[in-house]
Amino acid sequence: MKEKLMNSMQRFAKAMFIPVLILPIAGILIAIGNLFTNAKLLEAVPFLDNPVTKGFGTILSGSLVSILTNLGLIFAVGIAVGLAEKKKAEAGFTALLGFLVFINAMNKFMALSGSLFEGDSLRGTGQTMVMGVQILDMGVFLGIILGIVTAYVHNRFIDKEFNNAFQIYGGARFVFIVLIPVVVLLAILFSFVWPFFQSIINGLGSFINGSGNVGLFLYGMLERLLIPTGLHHLVYTPFLYSSLGGVQEVGGVLLEGSRNIYFAEIADNTVKVLSQSVIWDARGISKMFGLIGACVAMYQMAKPENKAKARAILIPAAVTSFIAGVTEPIEFSFMFVSPILFGIHSVLSGLSMVVLNLFNVRAIGPNGFIDFLLYNVPLGVEKTRWPMYIAVGLVFFLLYYFIFRTLIKVWNLKTIGREEDGGEVKLYSKKEYEEKKQSGNNTRNEEVPADIIVEALGGAENIETVDNCFTRLRVMLKEPGKVDESRLKSETGATGVVSKGKNVQVVYGLQVNSVRKAVDLYLES
Repeated sequence: MKEKLMNSMQRFAKAMFIPVLILPIAGILIAIGNLFTNAKLLEAVPFLDNPVTKGFGTILSGSLVSILTNLGLIFAVGIAVGLAEKKKAEAGFTALLGFLVFINAMNKFMALSGSLFEGDSLRGTGQTMVMGVQILDMGVFLGIILGIVTAYVHNRFIDKEFNNAFQIYGGARFVFIVLIPVVVLLAILFSFVWPFFQSIINGLGSFINGSGNVGLFLYGMLERLLIPTGLHHLVYTPFLYSSLGGVQEVGGVLLEGSRNIYFAEIADNTVKVLSQSVIWDARGISKMFGLIGACVAMYQMAKPENKAKARAILIPAAVTSFIAGVTEPIEFSFMFVSPILFGIHSVLSGLSMVVLNLFNVRAIGPNGFIDFLLYNVPLGVEKTRWPMYIAVGLVFFLLYYFIFRTLIKVWNLKTIGREEDGGEVKLYSKKEYEEKKQSGNNTRNEEVPADIIVEALGGAENIETVDNCFTRLRVMLKEPGKVDESRLKSETGATGVVSKGKNVQVVYGLQVNSVRKAVDLYLES
């Protein structure tokens, strides 16, 4: 039961990637739109101060803010697609239909029961407008619930077919037929029970916010500490996209979640000071600065004969972390061989958020330096205090460097370049892989060694399902004990392997999509 629950949670965490990874794109475009309407920038670059560019910026940022006000729909479709085992497009379309049925069913039931609030403002009533329909304010949880329910019904009935005149009602159409009464009943049920959940959610948010820096520290620490399980997304997502991360009215629109509030505030030039809720999204210090210090320390502590190889491995990993905020290639290099370092990393990550809060810094860099520039610099120093963000980052660069260097030396930790047998803690570069191919260890011409990946996972017959998230190949295996971890690392370029029961995750970094496609093609052949 424990293994089944863990696998289900990991599948759900992976499904969350679909809507969550779209939202930063919207945020970046909002920031770009804000550039063309920023008063200080227009003063510095006069040729941008014209109706065409200002109108473009206004339209771009204003139109994309609508994504933040419809997160329920976005998460419903995204999660249904992510959890669907087959025919994912049909699952997403069915989730959209189910969402429309739900909000209108809840609205009609609340009208019949006399519980719809009548007034000019819904603020503080626990109700809101969703796509022009007044319902209980379930926020992003509505999308999460409907996404899960739709995926379950879809997986259960998508293969149902009928004969003769009823054959047109099989497959995805039958899924929708089954889903209609389910979501109608859910709408009625939540009309009664959601106010109770609202009070719990609001109380939890008040407790965390009321606990001040202690709550902030735990949040930042857990967001890193849960990376080995793949469940760290479940820590930060509610704070970014629900009332746990704050509730703020921006431009006359009531928004929930630190990311939503921040995006709306950078699009609204009338906002003078960014709200405190943005601190829940200030997770970039360890990515842009801390782990870079760790890489420098690991390089300096590498054995002399291994320094060139360590440099070739650590520099690309550090650049990826700094620019794009992808930290797993670095973290998995020491997570299992030197877990004390990963624990220190988690503590420092939480501590960095506390320090930013103490200095009243409102700048963020959740996805690396590119995001940092686009989100913060256009808003100016007064709103974000972004120079202080850099100052704090440099301090944590030094903390990571000296702590990692000291612990590696004192405890003789086997980080990159210090391994005794050369096999277990290395990140293998593409150059090394090409050398292996040329030396005869690999006679194929494919860039991705799909056959070796499959063999190292116990063979095609051992693989039940193949999927991937942002950086990891995720597979369900019949016998996980057949996994050859050392071969995955030495011959396929994997930087880490995490096994949780039958669920095995192989870390490949940003190239995981090409790895997944190659494995799929190999299995199909």
